Amino acid sequence: NFWSMGETGPCGPCSEIFYDHGDKYEGGPPGSKNEDGDRFVEIWNLVFMQFEQISKSERIDLPKPCIDTGMGLERISSLLQGSNDNYATDLFLPLINKSIELCENQSESLSPSHRVIADHLRSASFLIADGVMPSNEGRGYVLRRIMRRGMRHSHLLGSKQPIFFNIFKTLMNEMSDNYPELKRAESLVRETLKTEEEKFLVLLERGMKILNDEISKVDKVLPGEVAFKLYDTYGFPLDLTEDILK
Repeated sequence: NFWSMGETGPCGPCSEIFYDHGDKYEGGPPGSKNEDGDRFVEIWNLVFMQFEQISKSERIDLPKPCIDTGMGLERISSLLQGSNDNYATDLFLPLINKSIELCENQSESLSPSHRVIADHLRSASFLIADGVMPSNEGRGYVLRRIMRRGMRHSHLLGSKQPIFFNIFKTLMNEMSDNYPELKRAESLVRETLKTEEEKFLVLLERGMKILNDEISKVDKVLPGEVAFKLYDTYGFPLDLTEDILK
């Protein structure tokens, strides 16, 4: 195949490595009409970086060609554990199971919400351990968005109390041998997660009252100005507004 990072920049031919999980899964090989199925999963890509695309019509040789190798570490883990699902591995199952326990939502054991909670908790915890703190700008805002998206899903599952700081202990037990910074930053991570979720739950409750009041005034369409005010003034996530309206 041929890999490029966009209309311009480094590029070159590549060897894409796929794993065939067998005919128990739907899907055809790469390049076929049914290539988006779950049977064939790309696990590795070796890009022979030898060109630079200057424009749509001009491509020059790189002064120092190289091989750019990208492997899906979690995809390899799932493959070795007999699955084609990253979330069915020992990297995620303990977090998902803890989310199920704390949300008291056994019937949703494999729901996307528990996966989102596990994934976003892990991302947020590592960012905090690396010194990023929630804020309204820059990388701190990215962290806050990650946290609130995960916390929104715990709310969707019916959780009325902060749960993220309790799930963190499971993450730390699973990964602190390889990432000791999680243990060193335990108090900071737990307190930050707890404080942010408590604030977010208050925000949700306030936003829900406003949203329900506005919904009672309309027939089928909520004005965009209302959705924007909820987001801009109260920090109420747009995707949460959309879910409620559905």
